[in-house]
Amino acid sequence: MKLRVLGCHGGELPTCKSTCFLVDDVLALDAGALTGSLTLEELCRVDHILVGHSHFDHVKDLPLMADLVIGRRDKPVTIHASRECTKALRDNMFNNALWPDFTRIPTRANPVLQLKSFRAGSSFQVGPYHVRSVPVSHPVESCGFIISNGKSTLAMSGDTGPTDKLWKALNKTENLKALLLETSFPNKLQSLADISGHLTPYTLEQELKKFRRNGASVMLYHLKPAFVAQLKKELATLPVDVLELGDTFEL
Repeated sequence: MKLRVLGCHGGELPTCKSTCFLVDDVLALDAGALTGSLTLEELCRVDHILVGHSHFDHVKDLPLMADLVIGRRDKPVTIHASRECTKALRDNMFNNALWPDFTRIPTRANPVLQLKSFRAGSSFQVGPYHVRSVPVSHPVESCGFIISNGKSTLAMSGDTGPTDKLWKALNKTENLKALLLETSFPNKLQSLADISGHLTPYTLEQELKKFRRNGASVMLYHLKPAFVAQLKKELATLPVDVLELGDTFEL
């Protein structure tokens, strides 16, 4: 399983890109940096996109991608999202007001995008990957994912504050090679992190006590651009790696 970091921040500046990972060139995890990181040819190879929740920084490139790949693919790009997230995308993005409804363009029978909803907590197949969704703690319905190709397994926390379901699921997961784990705000903004459903280095340290790693790497993403330097200082003593744009891994 090949993992490519297209975006690993909780927002954007010239040196930061919003959350987006690419697995084996065909499966995107969130859509915060698709069009700003991939060539047109690479975009056209993406068949599936797993969306953890509906917040803008995780879905913002969906409409732009649709506009770019129209007429260049024989089948729709499938967006997999929870029921609540799917409704938010239909009502607020692909509504012919904010953006054309590319789930019906050029035709209903053969659109550029198709939205496929899942129940939070369910398991399902995405191409060659078995995916388990795990509800996590965030102001809107948010899911982490455990993704397996039958040989190795990758997990992603999604946006979350302190949680238990994710750790219980991960502790039962075999062949877990890596966990992509969010950490957003420095410790001085703990109250903001708590309100907004995110982790700080302090709460991250507490959460990791729930995790039986069994050799899995813990890779941090979603650092808020305004606080990257401070976060790296506060994370320096923890057994984690902070992801950088362009990182690639063979899992």
